[in-house]
Amino acid sequence: MAAQETRMLLKYTDEPGYTPDIGCYIKHGGYETLKKALKLKPEELRQEIKDSEIRGRGGAGFPTGVKWGFIDYKSGKPVYLICNADESEPGTFKDRQLMYKDPHQLLEGMMISAYAIQAKLSFIYIRGEMFRGAKILEQAIEEARAKGFLGDNICGSGYSCDMLVHRGAGAYICGEETGLIESLEGKRAYPRIKPPYFPAVFGLYQCPTIVNNVETLCHVKHAIDMGGKEFAKIGTPGNTGTRIWSVSGHIQKPGYYEFPCGGITMGELIYDLCGGLYPGRKLKAVIPGGTSSKVLNAEDRYTGKLKDGTPFDWSINDIPLDFDSFVHVGSMSGSAAVIVMDDSTDMVEALANINAFYAHESCGQCTPCREGCLWMNKITSRMMAGNAKETDADLLHSVSLQISGRTICAHGEAAAWPTESFVDKFRDEFLAKASGNASAKPESAYRLI
Repeated sequence: MAAQETRMLLKYTDEPGYTPDIGCYIKHGGYETLKKALKLKPEELRQEIKDSEIRGRGGAGFPTGVKWGFIDYKSGKPVYLICNADESEPGTFKDRQLMYKDPHQLLEGMMISAYAIQAKLSFIYIRGEMFRGAKILEQAIEEARAKGFLGDNICGSGYSCDMLVHRGAGAYICGEETGLIESLEGKRAYPRIKPPYFPAVFGLYQCPTIVNNVETLCHVKHAIDMGGKEFAKIGTPGNTGTRIWSVSGHIQKPGYYEFPCGGITMGELIYDLCGGLYPGRKLKAVIPGGTSSKVLNAEDRYTGKLKDGTPFDWSINDIPLDFDSFVHVGSMSGSAAVIVMDDSTDMVEALANINAFYAHESCGQCTPCREGCLWMNKITSRMMAGNAKETDADLLHSVSLQISGRTICAHGEAAAWPTESFVDKFRDEFLAKASGNASAKPESAYRLI
């Protein structure tokens, strides 16, 4: 039987007649879970989220309940909640579906989360290019405030919390939580050193702060609605709930798909849900979690043991779509953005595009990243211009290894891992450029002006 979607967060988003206004949301049961949550104690809500085993959907996959538990609730400092709606990982377009089509689901999840951590002020930090999304969210906030679902004395509970939308300026580095906080404070988005600047301890204005992704906060509503332990039954152990995957590239039905974590495999996603490759084409490679994740070669086999000791022997089509399986095969699920590449893809050109992006987006704070990203971009641009050298593959690999693990934030790894994996997995194509077995393209094509 062909794999099918199981929609939880996207249940109503594409339903005919469903609109982002509060009337439609309430008609479909909206804000009932918030009313339920406000009758519980904050610590009870935090326990429910811990029981649900929800992992962050922004990329790192860190357990949400554990993150909430890092706050010192007796410090006397105000606590802040920030929704990371920057969504700037190339290939990722899931969060904007929730914000554009069902904004009140996000607002309800945020208000439940804010009450659970006792925040009195919350922020939605949205990517600058999503100007329409910012307007939709601002309208939704006004609607919710008018109905008493945020602001003073929410639903007569005595709890008060307001919410603000803050637009970024389109900087990829603001997707990193401490860079986002710096930007929200009105400063240049230089990520902070951790430790000591863990946001849950020293976050916004040096106060305890929780930063969660859009999809994560939407899941909070459903976990509280059905109960943490019941929610944890969805998906697989350690990979609970559903997850939305953005799928693009050389497939017949690109789009966004939701199903339980680990519920289907890569092959079922590509061939059952996405309609397969273009006619006459063969699968060559897959980037599983946005461009910062390591590329997978479709011809490789992946063997090893799972956490419980169970041996596995997978082709690329056998890999379960969850957090842990991609770690086992040497990559990561990241932002759940699958980019499919068929046998028409020039892997050097694909990497040249990726390198141009990361060279442009490096904030420049750390020398290995600032210089290394530029060097990798120059090398791949030169290769595509027809001036490749036999030593370029080794040089690219060497530069990437000198970036990873030597930067304040993960932008270094985000830039280095693609280069490292592309060269490892498709070395023959990089060597072929030096032999002149490829058509040249202008070096300027891989520069962002």
